[in-house]
Order: sequence, then structure tokens, then C-alpha cells
Amino acid sequence: MTVRDLIRLRVREEVARHNARPAHRFNGLVRPEDAETDLNGYRLRTPRPLDWERQAEIAERALLANGFFVLAADRQVEDLDELVDLTTDPDLVFVRLVALAGG
Repeated sequence: MTVRDLIRLRVREEVARHNARPAHRFNGLVRPEDAETDLNGYRLRTPRPLDWERQAEIAERALLANGFFVLAADRQVEDLDELVDLTTDPDLVFVRLVALAGG
């Protein structure tokens, strides 16, 4: 599976969970448009369904801009088209970077 496919799968599932019960808060890999960063998630101005394909595009751009990292078998994956073998390297880690306040 490519890293792109893996990210799209993760984002699609996060958005499906949110869309099943839209709320003011979205807990996902990347921030939806018009949302504010909040403690452990993103605050939407109004509860609404999200478009998973739009969120996936945002996530792909975020990976390329170092907005988050994907670690596979203790190494950083940097290319969206890189293949990861989930049978030999089932441990994947997504690390989202968060700006520190007051610094």
C-alpha cells in the first residue's frame, strides 16, 4: 500500500466517524478549513459534515510540508508514493506537530 493510500484511508475513516454525528469538535489528522485549533482537536464554527476527499488533499499537502510525519519500521516515510508493507511492518506511527504557545 502506498503512503498516499494509507493517509486517504485514515482520513476517510476519521471523517466518516465525524459525519455520523457532526459536532463542534473534529478530532483528526489535519485541520478542516475554517476550523480553529483547540485542545486535542479542531473546533468547527458550526457542526457540519466534512468532505473526506478534501480532508485527504489537505493531509497529503501537510505531509509534504512537514505538518506531520509517518514512521514505518522506525524510519520516516517522506514520499506519498512510497510503498509500506503492512504485513512485515504493521507498526505505523503518525506524529502530528503542534506549535508551542508562549515561545
